[in-house]
Amino acid sequence: MTAEAVIVKMTPSSLPDWVFPPPQGFVAEDLDRIPDLPAHTELIDGSLVFVSPQANFHMLAVSLLEAELRRAAPANLRVRREMSVILDRDQRPEPDLCVVAADAVEGRRQTFFEARDVSLVVEVVSPESQTRDRQRKPSLYARAAIPHFWRFEDQSDKLVVYVYELDPATKCYVPTGIHHDRLKLTVPFDVDIDLTTIDRM
Repeated sequence: MTAEAVIVKMTPSSLPDWVFPPPQGFVAEDLDRIPDLPAHTELIDGSLVFVSPQANFHMLAVSLLEAELRRAAPANLRVRREMSVILDRDQRPEPDLCVVAADAVEGRRQTFFEARDVSLVVEVVSPESQTRDRQRKPSLYARAAIPHFWRFEDQSDKLVVYVYELDPATKCYVPTGIHHDRLKLTVPFDVDIDLTTIDRM
């Protein structure tokens, strides 16, 4: 028995309108207006970025950190998972986690936060997002003056956290630590997380 390739010819009329970007690229507000857009679509440099299915590590790392940050965050801050942040006209990424000012939370129908209300963004690196999470998105977050950025990675089946703080003079992130078994920090607030817990989840 032989397998034959099935070729599906796509025509402009069979594709959704959002497949074709406008001449100047998409803008941040478009993500709330485009019908049937796949969940967790990001806007990077005016282009739509679609998220691939996530590995178990990604889900566990985000869940661990979300729970710990909610416990540690002071009353004037809120932790949000997979909410987009408008950084500029054509930049609306969706960090895995962000910490925002409590007074920036407007209600259950809210779909984004403004960069000025965000004090921390966290990205958990996946194989398909390495370049974005390690290079492009940190650059965009820093340029938008978000004070803190953390990057979580799976290295040889160990959770490793890279911590960065914004240098306001250069508008660039400066590395302040690499954490392997324990994440203990005093900024942006006191945090003490046993990273090995991920192996027991």
